Amino acid sequence: MTFRDMHKKGDPFILANAWDIGSAKMLVALGAKAIATSSAAHGFTLGLPDGTVTRDLALSHAETLVAAVNVPVQGDFENGWGDDPDTVAETVRLAAEIGLAGICIEDTVLPGQAPYDRALAVERICAAAAAARALPRDFFLVARADGCLTDGYDLSEALARVRGYDKAGADGVYVPAPGTLADLAAVVAATDKPVNALAAGPFLSHNRADFAAIGVARISLGSSLARATHRVIRDAGKAMFGAGDFSPMANGLSAAEVDGYLKDKTNEP
Repeated sequence: MTFRDMHKKGDPFILANAWDIGSAKMLVALGAKAIATSSAAHGFTLGLPDGTVTRDLALSHAETLVAAVNVPVQGDFENGWGDDPDTVAETVRLAAEIGLAGICIEDTVLPGQAPYDRALAVERICAAAAAARALPRDFFLVARADGCLTDGYDLSEALARVRGYDKAGADGVYVPAPGTLADLAAVVAATDKPVNALAAGPFLSHNRADFAAIGVARISLGSSLARATHRVIRDAGKAMFGAGDFSPMANGLSAAEVDGYLKDKTNEP
């Protein structure tokens, strides 16, 4: 099944965001049918805040994941690393060259949180879509409306942007943190294109069946899983450096089990 074919309304697959080769291999061994990078989680590994990783670093990181697993890999590619549409189109071409199955492009003027003007945001997706369609192989382009996440605009503006991105040629759309499941259902209703849901924040209380019931086509993790691992580090660190208590590490997996996931045959190219 191709990456595009995985996107089925009402039957969402889990797009598992990894941050290194080990996490990518382990997620595939556990059942992930596709992997994505995470700009925030990748930034964690470099000691950099989200929105500050360069395009070259992101491409190199994504290429290592493509080589490490035998499932499709998508790039979480920020705002395309440029304000102008031509730069975004070039990012699409570079992403395809390293073997990515697709990318997400957001509408935030990085490294800040202000959104692009809607007309420019749509123009950027139009250029990205044209570049994707000109490629010699299939490439799945997702347009992100990030204003609800960044407080840059409200749901009504997000819906207007979703419709604009749909018409501009995006293959899928994504509104991170729209507020409630009902708000997410409104996003799904605003387009015929596959909609990505983010399993983060209050949406962690919903299961796959809940997302399926409103017509979501895929569920990504963003940096949620990476932040969960960092919580383990924080809790263990506070215990050992505060009270000399090493017990929080007692529930860790055995080295043999971890090795088993990393050597799982599903990861063989």
